[in-house]
Amino acid sequence: MTSSLRKAAAAAVLSGALGAVLAGCGGGAGPSNGGAGQARLGASATPSASASASARASAPAPAAGAASALPRAGAPGKAPTLAPGPGGLTPVFERARQKTEKTVALTFDADMTSDQGPRAAGGEHFDNPQLIDTLRALKVPSTVFMTGRWAEEYPDQAKAIGTDPNFEIANHSYSHHAFKSPCYGLPTLDGAAARADVDRAFDAFRKAGAVNTVPYFRFPGGCYDDQALRALSTAKVTAVQWDVVSGDAFAKDPDAVAEQVLAGVKPGSLVVMHCTRSAAPVTEEAIRAIVPELRKRGYRFVKVSELMGT
Repeated sequence: MTSSLRKAAAAAVLSGALGAVLAGCGGGAGPSNGGAGQARLGASATPSASASASARASAPAPAAGAASALPRAGAPGKAPTLAPGPGGLTPVFERARQKTEKTVALTFDADMTSDQGPRAAGGEHFDNPQLIDTLRALKVPSTVFMTGRWAEEYPDQAKAIGTDPNFEIANHSYSHHAFKSPCYGLPTLDGAAARADVDRAFDAFRKAGAVNTVPYFRFPGGCYDDQALRALSTAKVTAVQWDVVSGDAFAKDPDAVAEQVLAGVKPGSLVVMHCTRSAAPVTEEAIRAIVPELRKRGYRFVKVSELMGT
């Protein structure tokens, strides 16, 4: 491992140590059922065996109740989803089943926990408009996993992202509390509260005027088990994890982040990054290195909805 990669890995580890701070949401991959209980840094997602088998075996199917002539602001749009797993468990998507076409999805977690309003009022920036502008300028279709609290804090930005065809907004919970314990020290929601938290986030997107929303959900911290998947079963969402960890959480070296992404991307990959200046200050600069290099290698950027549909 190079010195720069060691620095990026150390920065990612810091996110776990800081517990409930924002970057923990993309520190690693989902644990297996009955496993360590929180994301393991740098590892590929390992959901429960039943959910994983369902995700691999089932063909994408339309989200229940998603079809409508015109999209309603804040409501999940018509997009590919995976069929439920055995017993109705929420399915989990990690990367494209078709792994030969050179497509890659960049995803960005727009994190803000339900109790961080005072920090935002004090000047801390949980947004990153420069990153969004750069993605637009580079014409990179992207999926933003947004918390409802973030949408409430930055409604104009949520609306701008959610009405731009370059982007789609997916659900990252309202509160950014954990759906499984332990999970980076995050407070934990029980089944009923977890299900309500998902609805509350979609409500926040609606109130902000976002239209391009999709029925996808990313667990805070990447932490889940069968109980969490069962709690979300009536939400008719597909849980979305990742196979490439960017290491941008609290990173100081954009070149190290770019190197880590470029080393990990394969055809069909799904990359987790962050759209939060305070927790991921070098992401925008890293993107300016990542995008042209991947295009040079023949990759095409797609949203999660397109990746899932392949």
